[in-house]
Amino acid sequence: MRPFFCICFLLLGISTFAQEIDSTWFAQHYSKKEIYITMRDGVKLFTSVYIPVSAAEKHPILMERTPYSCAPYGSGQFKAYWGSYLKEYCKEGYILVTQDVRGRWMSEGVFENVRPFNANKKGKEIDESSDTYDTIDWLVKNISNNNGKVGVFGISYPGFYSTMAAASNHPALVAVSPQAPVTNWFIGDDFHHNGAFFQLDAFGFYSALGGGFGVPHPKPVSVAPDPLPYPDYDNYSFFLETGSLKNLTRYMGDSIAFWKDLMSHPNYDAFWKARDARNATKNLKPAMLWVGGLFDAEDTWGAFNAYKAAEANNPGKSFNKIVEGPWYHVQWANQDGTHHGNIQFGSNTSEYYQQNFEVPFFNYFLKGKGDIAKIAEANIFFTGANEWRNFEQWPPADAKPTTMYLQSDGKLSAQQPAAGNGFTGYTSDPAKPVPYEEDVHFTRTRKYMTNDQRFAARRPDVLVFETELLDHDVTVAGPVIADLRTSISTTDADFVVKVIDVFPNDMGYNAINIYANEDAVLPYPMGGYQMLVRGEIFRGRFRNSLETPAPFTPGKIETVKFELPDIAHTFKKGHRIMVQVQSSWFPLVDRNPQQFVDIYHCDEKDFIKSDIRIFHSKDNASSIILPVIK
Repeated sequence: MRPFFCICFLLLGISTFAQEIDSTWFAQHYSKKEIYITMRDGVKLFTSVYIPVSAAEKHPILMERTPYSCAPYGSGQFKAYWGSYLKEYCKEGYILVTQDVRGRWMSEGVFENVRPFNANKKGKEIDESSDTYDTIDWLVKNISNNNGKVGVFGISYPGFYSTMAAASNHPALVAVSPQAPVTNWFIGDDFHHNGAFFQLDAFGFYSALGGGFGVPHPKPVSVAPDPLPYPDYDNYSFFLETGSLKNLTRYMGDSIAFWKDLMSHPNYDAFWKARDARNATKNLKPAMLWVGGLFDAEDTWGAFNAYKAAEANNPGKSFNKIVEGPWYHVQWANQDGTHHGNIQFGSNTSEYYQQNFEVPFFNYFLKGKGDIAKIAEANIFFTGANEWRNFEQWPPADAKPTTMYLQSDGKLSAQQPAAGNGFTGYTSDPAKPVPYEEDVHFTRTRKYMTNDQRFAARRPDVLVFETELLDHDVTVAGPVIADLRTSISTTDADFVVKVIDVFPNDMGYNAINIYANEDAVLPYPMGGYQMLVRGEIFRGRFRNSLETPAPFTPGKIETVKFELPDIAHTFKKGHRIMVQVQSSWFPLVDRNPQQFVDIYHCDEKDFIKSDIRIFHSKDNASSIILPVIK
């Protein structure tokens, strides 16, 4: 949910749709109005409206609400809609609207991060759904030549505002597409996963790397405030040298209110529960198209789980669909959906999405044009097989929970371990945490979601379990369950579980004679590649409850069982399925001191080594549970 991506996704890529549209065409066919729309409490929100010049027909309205600015400002300054697939909406004559949410950029009011949804608003009480309602109401009554139908979409944080828009249930709002929507910042999106703090994203977002997102601007501004300084060097070294989280807080200073909130709410309390966007998924009237990326490093969790909540909260709803492709954050909105990192998909999946899902969705519901019969309940791209598949529900009805047990010899199989007290152990040392990436980086990468895990497999503090060569394809669809039996020598620890596709050793590229040209750039060696299909972390203190953490009893065998976000992947015949287990993922995630202390305010002296045991005996069998389909 980094603002660079969310501001600029409109500018990325040039699609291959037939009609050519450029800046000259746009200036000839569109005019722009900048308007302040008054909300029910008197606060005025800045809104940019691009209106087709042609009056030959009435035009639908397509809107995005954003905290990342609806720049460029100025009536003669146009957003470059012609530079992306969004030009399709220009060709169709949509009225295109972007609004700065309250308290951001040119809008009045006080900004609140993931403002809670209020289902029982009275009088002049507001939330993001009421701001959407009031905006739509003004637009359909005051923008000439509109057809009375409105759609809302947005990616990441604007995806959150799209969910809130759907909850407004304005009668003119007929179609909404929340894309990688921020949904729950404690359980699975952006800043926490299962209670573990994703410091790399949170610190970057609210300091310089996020353009100073958290820097307050109490009055409307068209120019970003100066961001907080960020020490720009090897992030592994920086976070290790900085030490505990309270030292990061010193960097952040006193002005970033939400950083203080992050440091003040270590458990899943009322603060976080109120900010769960799933609260706004009841009684949804518009047609819904949820969109997400299977390899989205920021909001993988949100799209799947907001869709599931909408399904559960709206039984019998006629159009509540989901599209999941093999994408990093925002990749479906740009030109190149052919690969992610080293992994090739065999086609341009982004263009396929644009032409077959999003544009037909809005055209059908806002213009009564075209056909949506090809948009199934669940439209999912399976990596490995590199194919789109359709399902009548998600997870698929025929997904069979298949238990794969960790074995004493480093094997992974469906056979339950034999009797005994077998375990494999490692020492988790906070002074030498396991990196999430092999290379040196300044910022969090997006490619880590599919990157080669061989570097981690070589470490003594990473356990490795793998199957024999597969004699048939194994297709997995849905959430994965990690079910560990463990004992630790301290009172707390984290557990990272990674599901990996191990490629055959003979898979690779054509040989290059490096002796003939020692400067030749070699393709990545894919033979034996360990593709990360899904990795997830769990903070052990929450093993019984996210609301009420509890210390471990040193040496006592306990269960740590948690869900990894959904996957859609085929492990091909001749490959292997691998599971890695470790207790740090640095600096992506903050280090656990491995003592039951206040992690957000502890000192460096509180960080100690922990001896971790993962059991694989008949009575204490650790496993991974895969939802396997035919």
